[in-house]
Amino acid sequence: MSGLWLLCHISDSGFMLHSSPAPAMSTPLEDAMNTFIRIFHHYSGKEGDRYKLSKRELKELLTRELTDFLSGQNDPHLFDKIMNDLDSNKDNEVDFNEFMTLVATLTVACNDFFEEQLQEEGF
Repeated sequence: MSGLWLLCHISDSGFMLHSSPAPAMSTPLEDAMNTFIRIFHHYSGKEGDRYKLSKRELKELLTRELTDFLSGQNDPHLFDKIMNDLDSNKDNEVDFNEFMTLVATLTVACNDFFEEQLQEEGF
């Protein structure tokens, strides 16, 4: 997938997905969406289903991509808990929708913290 972007367009008939060369100019949100997709698929498929993360793949992704969130965590069962929380269909794998639930939850928590900090500082 190097050099290709996964594009989603909304039309009268619904969503249309296709890949194309990376655009010369993309928006920050488009960049972020493409990054989520690329990161997920970089780690998925080394074991089992290529479109899902095994427990080991999820642990590798979290360890390498969310180092600040995991720093200072001493719970030896942390990854088991995360996997259990994310794996909504209990197939012992995390699909892209389940992964994005984690991303959205962490993003909302970060925004809440940011807003609290601004309020404490009087902004």
